[in-house]
Amino acid sequence: MWWFQRGVCFLPVTLVVWSLAAFILNYVIAVLLGHIDPVIPYISDTSSEIPESCLFGFMLSISSFFGLSTVYVRYKQVEALAIGGEPRLHRLNSAALVLGFLTSLGMCIVANFQRSAIISVHLLGATLTFGSGVLYILVQTAMSYYMQPRFHRKDILWARTAVGLWTLASVITMFVSSVILYDVLPGVDVTSKLHWRPGEKGYTAHLVSTASEWSLAFSFIMYFLTYIRDFQKLRLRVQAVLQSNHLYDYGHYNVRGHVHHGEHSPLLAGSI
Repeated sequence: MWWFQRGVCFLPVTLVVWSLAAFILNYVIAVLLGHIDPVIPYISDTSSEIPESCLFGFMLSISSFFGLSTVYVRYKQVEALAIGGEPRLHRLNSAALVLGFLTSLGMCIVANFQRSAIISVHLLGATLTFGSGVLYILVQTAMSYYMQPRFHRKDILWARTAVGLWTLASVITMFVSSVILYDVLPGVDVTSKLHWRPGEKGYTAHLVSTASEWSLAFSFIMYFLTYIRDFQKLRLRVQAVLQSNHLYDYGHYNVRGHVHHGEHSPLLAGSI
């Protein structure tokens, strides 16, 4: 059995591979069609024109679904491991679930309300994605501190801490450079400016801001790679139970039966 076939580690792996493909493929198409500059545009700039906007919306919507699934499975795993454990871990786990759902919701909003359509809704989705995503990573890293060395080795904690620091550095740099960019270009609609010339006023701040945004996005994606070992310990079991007792008499076209109300169909059950 290959490593990606163990447990349900296909969830974070698929999320990472598909999200990377969405960003990179969209960027390549936008550059080849001349819709953006090849030197580090904003991620939203790569979906400003058709056909890349359609592709980006489609692929990012699927990424949000995989993100939601991964976040929920992670929540159920920690919930099962922390049975009878300290209340602090349960509270952090619940907070992580909410933040993960908000991050996935933000991704879905960004995918369906792109910058060229409704800028205010797009910015709301981006704020949800980045803001909730940063908090989700920090909360999960704190949970890893309380879970090691009982549930995973210390190297997982160090890996998540490193990615968490990478995320913090990226979001701080992006915020500061964006403030500087708007300060040096008063009255300029920076959000709709797609082409920048080297030496132009605000060009350096623009490059730092866009590079920080890409760095932040990649730090989100890379964080889910740290789930692979944990998800390899999980198994999915599909079980459908229909409580009914039917008697069919096809010879006389009569149907007699009794159905017990309260159908029970647990679709997903995980075991560790």
